Amino acid sequence: MSIQVKAKSDVKFDVTVAASSTTTHTVTLDDAYYQKLTGGSITKVALIEASFEFLLEREPNTSILGRFDLPLIQHYFSEYERTMKQLFS
Repeated sequence: MSIQVKAKSDVKFDVTVAASSTTTHTVTLDDAYYQKLTGGSITKVALIEASFEFLLEREPNTSILGRFDLPLIQHYFSEYERTMKQLFS
């Protein structure tokens, strides 16, 4: 399985996940949420890649929404923010 993240702007990213099926996703990430999770310790691209790794441990890529704001992950998986902060803060 591979995850490719491509920045389309400072806040919008395209993500391609190649597994048994290949899926594409559009993710938005604002500066405030990025700073909250990482303190700027990694790039936004790296945070999104780690976030998809987190999601893929819990569900297949075909179940991941096609378009979403990164904070939405916390709505579905309450341990998301804590996990990211432990990794990157």
